[in-house]
Amino acid sequence: MGVKDDGKALNLPWVEKYRPETLKDLISHEDIIMTIERFIRDDHVPHLLFYGPPGTGKTSTILACARKLYTPKEFNSMVLELNASDDRGIGVVREQILSFASTRTIFKSGFKLVILDEADAMTNDAQNALRRVIEKFTDNVRFCLICNYLGKIIPAIQSRCTRFRFGPLTSQQILPRLNHVIQRENVNVSEDGRKALLTLAAGDMRKALNILQSTSMAYQEVTEDSVYTCVGHPLRSDITNIMNWMLNEQIDVAYKKITELKISKGLALLDILTELHNYIHRIDFPMNVRIHLVQRMSDVEMRLCAGAVEKLELSAVLAAFAEAKKMVADQASAE
Repeated sequence: MGVKDDGKALNLPWVEKYRPETLKDLISHEDIIMTIERFIRDDHVPHLLFYGPPGTGKTSTILACARKLYTPKEFNSMVLELNASDDRGIGVVREQILSFASTRTIFKSGFKLVILDEADAMTNDAQNALRRVIEKFTDNVRFCLICNYLGKIIPAIQSRCTRFRFGPLTSQQILPRLNHVIQRENVNVSEDGRKALLTLAAGDMRKALNILQSTSMAYQEVTEDSVYTCVGHPLRSDITNIMNWMLNEQIDVAYKKITELKISKGLALLDILTELHNYIHRIDFPMNVRIHLVQRMSDVEMRLCAGAVEKLELSAVLAAFAEAKKMVADQASAE
């Protein structure tokens, strides 16, 4: 793994400090990396389109390719990297990208590389202007577009590029890199802390490292409780308590206890709903009861996303569980 050893590395976020420097350092998507290496080796690099969820290695892959193609001295003159933080309207395509693509290199044979990160943030007008630039300067420039949502890239550009999908990373892929960073930074991490990091990361390497760094700065030891507390996520013990209150207490008592827990720990009802959903599938409810709960909870989540009041929606969740209890009792008495 490439680690930046200069003085600035001390202040770098771990995501950047431990960003892979070469293609060999990348931890996943071996088929994609082998294909791209073959392109480079045979000197037949096409226009590329990388898409997939955040934190799966798209930007790291193309930067590693660029380092393989060009020496450090050539890098700045041969590579143009634009991100969504730059103005990404039609003006940038007509001016910055066009002027870079149209100028040939005097002392270096081969092609230049234009990296458009978060290309799905580009307007349709800019994408339509870009397709002509891609076509016109293919002998001089290769484009690599990176995006999260393939559907936001117009078909005309998709057809001009070789597409690669970067799927979410598995826990087995994330864990070795996570352990390496833990060892290098000398962080005290418990086994349940590692599991919590992998659970919250959900296939996103960047998210795993950011949570690890935040938790290690806030707590002496990175445990399951400290990880969940640091990101404001409900603890498993909290979800168990909430579930017990909703199933065993009167509605008014359960409402009061859950509200106090939310205020004391700063929990959001959306996060609680997500964890409750996972919990429901582990409890042996009758199928019709489980279907009822999932439907009602999905309605609550939709209303919360639309801006509904949390107090009202918490009451709706409690009402759904009260109905579920009645359904279970009625089925038991009928049998």
